Amino acid sequence: MTTLYIDADACPVKDEALEIAARHETACVLVSNGGMRPSRYPGARIVTVSDGADAADDWIVEALEAGDVVVTADIPLAARALEKDALVLNSDGRDFTPASIGTALSMRAFKQHLRETGESKGYNRSYTPADRSRFRQRLDIALRKASRPADEQASSTKP
Repeated sequence: MTTLYIDADACPVKDEALEIAARHETACVLVSNGGMRPSRYPGARIVTVSDGADAADDWIVEALEAGDVVVTADIPLAARALEKDALVLNSDGRDFTPASIGTALSMRAFKQHLRETGESKGYNRSYTPADRSRFRQRLDIALRKASRPADEQASSTKP
């Protein structure tokens, strides 16, 4: 059974993810360092981890299994989830894949270097309605893919 894990701290698409997970009858787990109101997300399991830079990431990686789906903007978490054969999606709808994660990690390190040297202020681009729409579409596709039997997934990837 597929589970959807959401790196919930600062995730702008929690409501959309829960709605789509419910439609697919997929278990959903929101993981955060705190500040979540359980009554707002009655269809999800809410996990609050101890304070710590990577506590939520560590919990998600420990809990997930191959074929689960992870929603995160955290590139190192995405890399760790991909190593466990999870499907990983950014909150703007971009897929993290084994082919793209190396570039994403390199760009993250480069941007961090620019911020540390003062060459960049580190502003993030605005989250747009198009990002939200793309996320909804990509999550729906990811959950459909994750829910198919493994033998069907393997045959669908062959030319």
